[in-house]
Amino acid sequence: QVQLVESGGGLVQAGDSLRLSCAASGFFVGNYAMSWYRQAPGKERELVAFILDDSTNYADSVKGRFTISRDNGKNTVYLQMNSLKPEDTAVYYCRRGGRVEYWGQGTQVTVSS
Repeated sequence: QVQLVESGGGLVQAGDSLRLSCAASGFFVGNYAMSWYRQAPGKERELVAFILDDSTNYADSVKGRFTISRDNGKNTVYLQMNSLKPEDTAVYYCRRGGRVEYWGQGTQVTVSS
């Protein structure tokens, strides 16, 4: 059974850092495109970062501040978020791509000014 469990969210101040984790089970993260999305109140869910094999891609709004990575041994995907801004406030979701997509339950990130 495929499961994605996010953790690491919280309340921080502008300029702080957070690292989100997405622990996967039921499949191997190295075999799939893995992504982080976020959804702010009243806004559509948007792609933040993507990793497939050794290739990564980022939304323009987070380039240079966020880093997506993968630990195959722990079967976990991470999102390191530095220099956080109030506009980064959102629920962050982990997604597995493929013929059937899976989503985690989300983790709240709140950045105060």
